[in-house]
Amino acid sequence: MNRVDGKIALVTGGARGLGAMSARVLAKGGAKVVITDMRQTDSAKTLETIRAEGGEASFFRHDVANEDQWAAAVKFTVDTYGGLDILLNNAGVGGAAKPLESLSLDAWRHMMSINLDGVFLGMKHAVPVMKTRAHMWPGGGSIISISSIMGFIGGTHAAAYCASKGGVRLLTKAAALELAPAKIRVNSVHPGFIDTPGLRMGEAVMNARSEGAFQRFIDDAVSRHPIGRLGRDEDIANAVCFLASDDAAFVTGTEVVVDGGYLAQ
Repeated sequence: MNRVDGKIALVTGGARGLGAMSARVLAKGGAKVVITDMRQTDSAKTLETIRAEGGEASFFRHDVANEDQWAAAVKFTVDTYGGLDILLNNAGVGGAAKPLESLSLDAWRHMMSINLDGVFLGMKHAVPVMKTRAHMWPGGGSIISISSIMGFIGGTHAAAYCASKGGVRLLTKAAALELAPAKIRVNSVHPGFIDTPGLRMGEAVMNARSEGAFQRFIDDAVSRHPIGRLGRDEDIANAVCFLASDDAAFVTGTEVVVDGGYLAQ
């Protein structure tokens, strides 16, 4: 079933991981997709995969912390496909774990610029275009922003990350109330620990400090999820596709938690 058939989507951070899989699932569901990212090589591979699976997609190089580039990304989407119906604010950074007292203001601002400012700028520039097409769909337009379980709970040495993801959660609620009359739904998705390339990036560093440290980290992370495994890209992508579709026509201003039971404890 083509759940988003005929819709036009913009997916930030679409080169790999959650963004790439979400772009693939949306394209399989019938959407035309623009993926944006700073990683051109990885983005080209994602485009190749989408097209091999029968989907339609394009790429735009895009820094989500740059307002001018947001305006250009939305314009590119409209020029390429004729409009915009779905915005997935997926781009984000994790940053190094640091105690609060040693966290620099520059590091704090960098985290906010991508994880929170980027979401705000996406909404700001996408909404005027989305309003022109929202009436076309039973479920209207859909803005989905990837937050985290750390948008609900605190984490040691993760003050900036938690603040940015908590900000996404409440920005989502405020935007949902404001945009409901325009038939634009706004929701956030809160993943638990997901086995992505980003998670694996720390393997060499952790093992260099202590042999087997990364596997111990993974084992501990798995133990925190009652369902007994880490999440997969497709677990998040399927939730995104649901929220983007008209199946979620009565869902707005809420958090969809995809965490294997982490927050239920």
